[in-house]
Amino acid sequence: MNRTEELAAGLARTRERTAAAARAAGRDPGDLTLVVVTKFFPADDVRRLAGLGVADAGESRDQEASSKAAELADLDLRWHFVGQLQTNKARSVARYADVVHSVDRTRLAAALQAGAAHAGRRVGCFVQVDLAAGLGLDVDAGRGGAVGDDVLRVADAVAAGEHLALRGVMAVAPQGVEPARAFAELARTAERVRALHPGAVDVSAGMSGDLEEAVAAGATHLRVGSAILGSRPPAR
Repeated sequence: MNRTEELAAGLARTRERTAAAARAAGRDPGDLTLVVVTKFFPADDVRRLAGLGVADAGESRDQEASSKAAELADLDLRWHFVGQLQTNKARSVARYADVVHSVDRTRLAAALQAGAAHAGRRVGCFVQVDLAAGLGLDVDAGRGGAVGDDVLRVADAVAAGEHLALRGVMAVAPQGVEPARAFAELARTAERVRALHPGAVDVSAGMSGDLEEAVAAGATHLRVGSAILGSRPPAR
């Protein structure tokens, strides 16, 4: 099996899982966006995936993402930045990312607004939520994500940005917690955000190991890497 066949097989399996999860939840599979997380994999893999119909690629490091976006500029891809983002990298990310899933501070929202304005672009943003507090766990600042009412403050800051579009909320299920319980907490947070910003209807949740639970809880964007591309190579 060559690399294109490997990717096609992984993609087909993931699409089948996603469609089955949507049907089980009484949802339309067409309402779900599959973001294929390609971090640490070569640009050639992304090109192969685009040839297989993938429209959304996810990256988590600015240096790698900006290089791939430039190399693959001939492709009609939407680039999603899904990793933790330092404020001083926001201007660079705003040049190529169509969507940033990890906005967790008002300062970062302001930096992305400035970067997007400078680039003459509009960037979609998810507010990253740290689910730990709502689940009775210790909050780890190094994990990323806004907590409590800070989620609403970050959402307000994004919504105020002329060059930003508030898409909704994003989270990663904490280790040691049943994904269904974690994503139920995220769904409650999403409702709080939508009460203030009715257009923020999207939920970015679910990865290779827990996408079914995420779909059941209302996820609209799934961030899947290893189930499609295989084991992640070492960081370069």
